[in-house]
Amino acid sequence: MPPTAALAIASATLALVATGCSTEDAICGGGEYPVMAIGSSSGGACVPNGQKPPKGSTRYPAGKVPEHVGDKWDTYGDTRTVDRNGKIIKTRRP
Repeated sequence: MPPTAALAIASATLALVATGCSTEDAICGGGEYPVMAIGSSSGGACVPNGQKPPKGSTRYPAGKVPEHVGDKWDTYGDTRTVDRNGKIIKTRRP
């Protein structure tokens, strides 16, 4: 590998680390937050910041919001959801 190519790769890697960017897939894009379907562990969406969740959906419980595909709270949500009153309930595995 030419030295300039190695330097470019090293610079790009350093920039990702320095800015806190992640190569993991984000649950939602910038300016959005994830919501979950009420009463079901399958289904969810991303909603623009400042907008309410659509009917039949709700925000994730505080402290249990997934940020990246496959993270702790993303996989936790595979077997849990909330009921109409916001109570966390277990569901069957998808």
